[in-house]
Amino acid sequence: MILPIFLLASSIGGLIGGYFKQKKKDNKVYLSVLTILPLLVSPIESYMGANSTPYKAYTYIDINAPVDKIWDNVTRVSEIKKEQDKGWLTNLLNFPRPIKAELNFEGVGAYREAIFTNGLVFHETVTEYVDNKKMSFTIKALPHEIPLTTMDEHLVIGGKYFDVLNGTYELEKLNDKTYRLHLWSNFKLTTTFNFYASWWAKNIMKDIQNNILQIEKQRAENE
Repeated sequence: MILPIFLLASSIGGLIGGYFKQKKKDNKVYLSVLTILPLLVSPIESYMGANSTPYKAYTYIDINAPVDKIWDNVTRVSEIKKEQDKGWLTNLLNFPRPIKAELNFEGVGAYREAIFTNGLVFHETVTEYVDNKKMSFTIKALPHEIPLTTMDEHLVIGGKYFDVLNGTYELEKLNDKTYRLHLWSNFKLTTTFNFYASWWAKNIMKDIQNNILQIEKQRAENE
């Protein structure tokens, strides 16, 4: 994730260094200044501090299946085999993949677990429930449950940099045979470079959501 910044920064530094190296006068002075520039910028970044900013990841999919079959696959997701996982970005980043989702009952106050590989579990509490129509829930990941080898500290959900807050499923009837299943989540970032980190976070969340939606669509249409 940090590779694009490293490549850009090193390229710019190389161009600037090459420019001053061609100058005969005060060549060594310019290069010395460039060498210590990161040390001068670091205190400025610390002084600015990290900003906590909310974001939203929205996805949807159209499904040709009866409403009850769709909703059954929304509330509870049976075990997802590895070959069914189509999350290309999360697979590329070696992010934990979804395994299953369990719900103890249908209604406000229900407890839902979204279980991923490598010990990642989303603990969800239903805050709004309309049968076959809408389900909203808070999301909490407990960092102490996640093994240190699962992901980098900057990606730990529920950590000091990245946290998922809540999510919503909503089912919209398009016609007698087709429904549109909406899924969105709200999350927050707390970094000094949210402008860059938010791009990655949004795409990771969308990749996870699109993956789940594809699985729910396939199962609802083929059952």
